[in-house]
Amino acid sequence: MKGFDPHWTDFPHYILGITKEIWEDRGLSTLHRYYAPDIIVRTPASVAQGNAGVIAATMATLAEFPDRTLLGEDVIWSGTPETGMLSSHRILSTATHKGSGVYGPATGKRLVYRIMADCHARNNMIDDEWLIRDQGAIVRQLGLDPKDYARQQIAREGGPDTCLRPLTPATDLPGPYKGRGNDNASGKALADLLSGIMDADFARIGREYDRAAQLEYPGGVTDHGPGAADRFWMELRAAFPSAEFSIDHVIGRDDPKMPPRAAVRWSLYGKHSGWGRFGAPSGAEVYVLGITHAEFGPWGLRREYTLFDETAIWRQILLHTGDL
Repeated sequence: MKGFDPHWTDFPHYILGITKEIWEDRGLSTLHRYYAPDIIVRTPASVAQGNAGVIAATMATLAEFPDRTLLGEDVIWSGTPETGMLSSHRILSTATHKGSGVYGPATGKRLVYRIMADCHARNNMIDDEWLIRDQGAIVRQLGLDPKDYARQQIAREGGPDTCLRPLTPATDLPGPYKGRGNDNASGKALADLLSGIMDADFARIGREYDRAAQLEYPGGVTDHGPGAADRFWMELRAAFPSAEFSIDHVIGRDDPKMPPRAAVRWSLYGKHSGWGRFGAPSGAEVYVLGITHAEFGPWGLRREYTLFDETAIWRQILLHTGDL
C-alpha cells in the first residue's frame, strides 16, 4: 500500500492491526504515528479535534476497563492508498468494569457491546473519524437506564450550560475526507433499501429481508426475521416522522470468502414529534448518527448490524425539555 508501512499487507490488515496495537498491546504512543495531530473525531455525544484528546480518552477508557478487547468482525472499505481510504470497521468489544470513571463507580460487571467506526486514512495516518459505541448496551449491562444515564452525564459535566454538546450539523467540524464511498451494487442496494424504509415503504422489509435474517440492534439486541426489522425501523421513524433522512456514505464490497456486503453511514435530523422509541413527543430538535452494515444472501438481506447512540438522543431530548 503506497504511503503505508510495508508491514501492512492491505487496508483491513492496517485497521485491525493498529486497533489491537493501540488498545490491547498498550501501544498508546503509536497514536502519535497513526492519528493525525488535528484529527476530527465525531461521536454522537460530541465533536473533538486533536490527537491529544484521543490519547487522553483512550487512557481513561483503559483505566475504567483495563482488560478491554476489540474483536474486529469486519472492515468494509473503499478508496485507494493514493487518494485516501475509508474503512467502516465493526468491532465486538468485551470488557470488565474494574475502575471508576464516566460510567460511575467500578461494578466488576462483564460487558459485551459493539462499536462501528468510519475512518479515513492516508499516508499511514487516520485524519477523519465517525465513531458510534453501543452506549445503550453498555449502560444497561451496568444496571442503568439510557435516559437516566444521559441525565447523570449532563449533571456530571456541569449542567446544561457547560455540558458537552452532541453532534449536530451546527457543531460538526469539516474534515479532510470529502468522499462518498463507491458504486458497488451491494452498497447501492442497502442505501436504496434504507431510503425506502425511511420513506415509509415498510413493505420492502418483508420483500427484501431473508425470513431468517439475523439482526443486531442498539442496546445489545439480537433478533431475527422481517417482523423484528419492521418493529425496529418503525419505532425509530415513528419518533421522528418529519425528520430528514440522509445517506451520507455508501460502500459495497465483493471479497473472496465473504458474502456481498455493504456499509452505509446515515443521519436523521429533525423534531422528536412522534411516539416511538423515545417516549412522548418532546419537540426537541434531534440529530441521529447511524451506521448500518449488511450481508446479502440468495434470499435477500441475511445479516444486519445497525448502531446509533441512544444516550446521545436522550441527551438532546433532555436538554430541550429541561427534565434534569
